[in-house]
Amino acid sequence: MGQTPADLMQFVTHIRARLHSSGTRQILGITGAPGTGKSTFARSLADALGIKRSVVVPMDGFHLANEIIKGTPLRDRKGAIDTFDVGGYVSLLQRLRARDEPTVYVPSYRRGLEEPIAASIAVPHAIDLVITEGNYLLSTAPGWDRIRSLVDEIWFIDTARELRVERLIERHVAFGMTREAATAWATGPDEANARYIESTRYRADRQISGA
Repeated sequence: MGQTPADLMQFVTHIRARLHSSGTRQILGITGAPGTGKSTFARSLADALGIKRSVVVPMDGFHLANEIIKGTPLRDRKGAIDTFDVGGYVSLLQRLRARDEPTVYVPSYRRGLEEPIAASIAVPHAIDLVITEGNYLLSTAPGWDRIRSLVDEIWFIDTARELRVERLIERHVAFGMTREAATAWATGPDEANARYIESTRYRADRQISGA
């Protein structure tokens, strides 16, 4: 079963209570396998909280650029944990946690280009809640294991495999793949990543049923 408006308001109430009790900026992580609806959930939560209080920061902005991975085995595994700049992502989280700059500029990821875009999201000092979403927030791999201590809570979104794969195929087709190639990628590299991500879910503070 997916999220209802009542579920969303329950999450919003929880976040507002944390903000009120802490008096400091909170960083919430949203994770789950590819196609679970992380980005949609993060945006819905931010919208419900209000744009002046929260901003969504995607881990996908730290994809290695195609110029870096072309001609290497990583190109055929784009989206795997070792195709991201974990050091850059951790450094960003440290800056967001410190909250000692007027504005922090954050990279995003443009699927149409399949490239990260630098400094395309602004996080002003006044922002109380940063929602960061991505695949590997609960990983214990070197470098990634530093994320847990920089984020106040991490929520894992669980979505049925059939729905995840269907969404991924449609996404890949929408951005230019043939259906055959999209199916191969969704059930190959994407599914390998999903199995790894599922193995980390036990570290989550909360597990949520995806839409």
